[in-house]
Amino acid sequence: MSAWTLPAYLRQFDEPAGYLDFARVGPVSADVRTVLTRSAELMHGQGLAALDELDRSVARTARTAAELLDCLPHEIAFVGSTSHGMFAAAHAVRGEGVVLVGRDDFPGAVYPWLRAADHGRLAVRLIDGPVTADSVRAHLDDRVRAVSVCAVDSATGFRAPLAAIKEVIGPDRVLVVDAIQALGAVDFDADAADVLASGGQKWLRAGWGAALLMVRDRVAGLLEPGLGGWSGVIDPIGASHHPRPPRPGAVAHTLTNPDGPAVAALGAALELVRAVGVGPINARIGETLDALLAAARTVGARTAGGGAAGPGERPAGAGSATGSGIGRFRLPGADPQAVHEALTAAGLATTLRTPWIRLSPHASTDRPDAVARLTGALGAVPTG
Repeated sequence: MSAWTLPAYLRQFDEPAGYLDFARVGPVSADVRTVLTRSAELMHGQGLAALDELDRSVARTARTAAELLDCLPHEIAFVGSTSHGMFAAAHAVRGEGVVLVGRDDFPGAVYPWLRAADHGRLAVRLIDGPVTADSVRAHLDDRVRAVSVCAVDSATGFRAPLAAIKEVIGPDRVLVVDAIQALGAVDFDADAADVLASGGQKWLRAGWGAALLMVRDRVAGLLEPGLGGWSGVIDPIGASHHPRPPRPGAVAHTLTNPDGPAVAALGAALELVRAVGVGPINARIGETLDALLAAARTVGARTAGGGAAGPGERPAGAGSATGSGIGRFRLPGADPQAVHEALTAAGLATTLRTPWIRLSPHASTDRPDAVARLTGALGAVPTG
């Protein structure tokens, strides 16, 4: 696909006015809708030809994902969700020892490690507060085999300093990254991730059913296919005996074949991001979020996070709450539930995480409309 301008990218979308909840789920693009419809028609009218075409789309999606993440296509596989990918990672790190996990990370990035520990895998050592290079260094010892972190925190918008964390832990430990709140909207240090999982239903706007799982060759010797199923072994059907050896690359960590139409939709979403570039998308998101938070402050709200990152800016060792697309506000003296209800009545889709209201617009958000709705709704909320 040739490079697109940002206006051409924006014409792909038609979400409801006032939709500010992309950190929860993103309405899909026109291209994704077309791909899903085409896949359904293909499966309706074809037999093995449908399988062949879907297999080709899986290969194309792997190449696109590899280009965006600066890895090789065989280092990309597809699973059902981000959580699936994180469970695969939690069961893959070889040997005995400890994994460092953020206590306050999204539960989907925490429970895979807790459940794996229950089954004899790495013991979990929880880190309080944001996972930074300094907090990792403070917990680092010879028992630590891996660090798990969310590239962007879903509640606060904190961007983890992935490059700094990887530098601290070195090449003999595995950095596992949950990237669903970053991929497609945030310029982050994906090259620092040894293992990365991301679904497509949020900022990528690809819908549910498929997530990419990146496993870099550089950590192959530190992993084993703990959740690898028949799709992850060599010649599983033609073989006369089992178990079979694992296939090379990320596919060794898959349970079964992926959902072909969902992967095709994910591929369409990734193609759009590749065509326009993450930078322009992130800049537009940041400008809109800044405007929304500024509007909230005019009526007395206290705000946190948000703001546009500079071109190519990535968080240093301490991390950053800017440039993620996620911001928060609270209205002193007002009941948070009442505030959220007022926003909903004004046609604004947001998330309530008491006492904060989370805002997560996208590049396609109608900024003047959203700002006017927010200002009007907050101005009418009684404060005591």
